[in-house]
Amino acid sequence: MSRATAVRAFLALVVLVVSGWLVATRPARLGLDLRGGTQIVLQTRDGDQTRADAATTDQAMEVLRRRVDQLGVSDPTLVRSGDRRIIVELPGVTDPRKAAEVIGRTAQLSFRPVLAPTGSGPAKPPAGGLAVSDETGSPVLLGPAALSGRQIDGAQATIEPLAGWQVAVDFAGDGTQAWQRMTARAACSPPGDPGRRVAILLDDKVVSSPQVSPEATCEVGFAGPAMRITGSFTEDEARDLALLIRAGALPVPVDVIQQQVVGPTLGKQAIDDSARAALLGALATILFIVAVYRLVGALAAVALVAYGLVSYAALLAVGATLTLPGLAGFVLAIGMAVDANVLVFERAREEYTAKPSLRTAIRDGFSRAWSAIADSNVTTLVAAALLFLLASGPVRGFGVTLGIGVLVSMFTALVLTRLPAEALLRRRWLTVRPRWSGLAHQGWVRRTIVTRDPDLMGRRRLWLVVSAAAVLLAFAGVAIRGVDLGVEFVGGRLVEYTTSRPLTTEEARGAVAAAGLDRGIVSKVGEGNLSVRAGAFDDATEQRVRDALTARGGGDVQRLRDDKVGPSLGAELRDKALLALGIALTAQMAYLSLRFPWRWGAAAVLAMIHDVVILVGVFAWLGKPVDGVFLAALLTVVGYSVNDSVVVFDRIRELVRGQRGMSPRLRTPFAGLANAACLQTVPRTVNTGLGAVFILAALAVLGGPSLVDFAIALLIGIMVGTYSSVFLATPLAITFKPGAR
Repeated sequence: MSRATAVRAFLALVVLVVSGWLVATRPARLGLDLRGGTQIVLQTRDGDQTRADAATTDQAMEVLRRRVDQLGVSDPTLVRSGDRRIIVELPGVTDPRKAAEVIGRTAQLSFRPVLAPTGSGPAKPPAGGLAVSDETGSPVLLGPAALSGRQIDGAQATIEPLAGWQVAVDFAGDGTQAWQRMTARAACSPPGDPGRRVAILLDDKVVSSPQVSPEATCEVGFAGPAMRITGSFTEDEARDLALLIRAGALPVPVDVIQQQVVGPTLGKQAIDDSARAALLGALATILFIVAVYRLVGALAAVALVAYGLVSYAALLAVGATLTLPGLAGFVLAIGMAVDANVLVFERAREEYTAKPSLRTAIRDGFSRAWSAIADSNVTTLVAAALLFLLASGPVRGFGVTLGIGVLVSMFTALVLTRLPAEALLRRRWLTVRPRWSGLAHQGWVRRTIVTRDPDLMGRRRLWLVVSAAAVLLAFAGVAIRGVDLGVEFVGGRLVEYTTSRPLTTEEARGAVAAAGLDRGIVSKVGEGNLSVRAGAFDDATEQRVRDALTARGGGDVQRLRDDKVGPSLGAELRDKALLALGIALTAQMAYLSLRFPWRWGAAAVLAMIHDVVILVGVFAWLGKPVDGVFLAALLTVVGYSVNDSVVVFDRIRELVRGQRGMSPRLRTPFAGLANAACLQTVPRTVNTGLGAVFILAALAVLGGPSLVDFAIALLIGIMVGTYSSVFLATPLAITFKPGAR
């Protein structure tokens, strides 16, 4: 065993053991749709200088969203109800009282000088000052605020061996100058004098009022870009204070008016159906890979099971909240993770045809497929990293899941599959029966292509016209039918009911669907009440909902609350997502321009935009909702499309390099090389696509209603992405190349 092989084996063992330990010992955090959680209803009120209305409530909701993200709660739901209420639903929160206390604080941070006593009478604060109690309970007189939370860039809880827990604060803008002026004045008072203290207040309550240290001199102060808030903090207090400083202050005060438990929005039957469909789809994918690639396919199947274990453990390690669409996407990733294996195996088949040696074929298959695997996965990782850094809410969560999936996929293909494959293919009993390996014969797709040898790029203008027509048809669908934005994007109506007889979630959902709200979000709230949230619906529909609940056995059904609700995916989250996606695409194109000619990168991005437009257009023509689940599917399609194009371009680059040193008269024209590259990579494209299609078809046919649109969107995206990598991205690369023939 070589040293490199020993290192791979040790690494694989460590990763599998740690993953197994995480799965066995760490429970999963389930989302609102699977387990329910805590619902907190907040109401905004007028502040000293700001009136509480729909606009300020929306601003407050975005601050609350940042606080919830800082709390570590994934996939929360925040919606505005009416003009002044905010409904916050937190999945799997174990301490709802603490969550309500942290997210509901106004968090107006200010830094004020402590004034020295003036005379024996009761002191009065100057204009803009305060008379409050400090952290010890002693009365203290404070001057006007010299520094506010708007001049703070970030905060982090830290611990010092002697001083205990502190909060390290970084200044932004003119915060450094304001802090220096404040400490310069305080340093002019002698040590021990009240005037040498600086009070730090949160919502006009003193959290710390330390003395300025002797290192600061009069009229000079501290000039650094950061400071530390000290005090008798516990770890939780320091972390909560840092969280509130980072997330920012609420524009208006809020009051917690209700706090209750909410049940799962999906019933047990829907969850069981979806789990069964996902399992059958994954099993079909594994059987397909074994049937196509035989022994090495069986090794890849074992690696896919390991992929599921490692990636699930990684999601547990980062504390991801698992929703039903998220779990469906996780299962789909297992099907798509076969891509790296297929790339290697198809390349190994080509190498075996050139030189009939299993050992050489699998070695060269891994080495020569590496560039395609690396480039396609790096582009996806760039997008995932930028979505995580720049976006928020579910889009940021998607970036985490995508990044984990890509890294684990590369690990399982390049380590877990390679180790046993290289060991087995050296065995004599297999070398005398090479067809058992799965590498010594060509699949039916490759045999058909070799026999017919179609000149696809000879008709590239036709494919460009077809793609342009498809895009125009998609735009026509958007213009004529419109895009049916889901309740997450446009808001709607929320009605809460009480029933004299209890109904299960499945019964209530069936009644709501029968009343015409088949996409309504139904959950149990508090002591058996039912909450129905859907897009705008009229009073007649609401009456039908009540009648349907009564008919299903709910008895006397009364309406407790009826509010107009805003979108849970608000304008700020949408803008951040679009910004992150735009920067991600720019970064992808920049990377592709480094690895390929820049015109090829432009072709890949244009093909991806083509896929997105067609997917949105199809949903517009079908009248299907564009909601949060569709957003997850759309982002998946973006990654899939670029990945496909990169694989084709990698082969074109290899063929172009192979002609270096040849006489120009003997070289194959670029269009001919591009055509050959497309034909050589078609088996990989077909087999990878089928691996995902088996899972998606099972989810679409057998899964719960909430996953049907998710599966349909991805089926359309995979088919369009497969088409565009060959029939759009490659023709565009030829068209963009100067002098291409």
